[in-house]
Amino acid sequence: MATLSPEAASDYAGIPDSFQRLWTPHRMVYIDGEGKPKDEGECPFCAIPRRDDEAGLVVHRGEHAFVVMNLFPYNPGHLLVCPYRHVARYVDTTPEETIEIAELTKQAIAALTKVSNPAGFNLGINQGDVAGAGIAMHLHQHVVPRWQGDSNFLPIVGQTKAVPQLLDDARARLAAAWEDLG
Repeated sequence: MATLSPEAASDYAGIPDSFQRLWTPHRMVYIDGEGKPKDEGECPFCAIPRRDDEAGLVVHRGEHAFVVMNLFPYNPGHLLVCPYRHVARYVDTTPEETIEIAELTKQAIAALTKVSNPAGFNLGINQGDVAGAGIAMHLHQHVVPRWQGDSNFLPIVGQTKAVPQLLDDARARLAAAWEDLG
């Protein structure tokens, strides 16, 4: 077998070989931080509610908070529950926001259960950069559906997560299920 020169290696990206690589170049936007806001003036969680539901990937709108698909999901159906108000810390939410975030989280679990029947859920708020918040300036709670065996070798060996469902499809199914909860 001929040895490839380093200069020619990029010519072979995406060509199947014995390693069965999973190429996910679209994730570089997240890895490089291109979509991450740089200051208080460009918060995506403040911009999302101004879009229509499909364009903003909004699943449900409440009075004080809304539910949106995570643009970089850990699993299919990964949702974020966000207050409309630009607030970074959970302790600074109003009583009304706190109650609605909790209620929307319960409804998100019910809608996800109806649509995809996960075996469990991870719920959590990463408050602050040091805690792992990708967007620390605007509070958001993660609702991550989990299935038995969903943590396979890819995240460990390949640092890659295979998500088998498009965000638009997941949003449409969850929004329809949410309406049925009413």
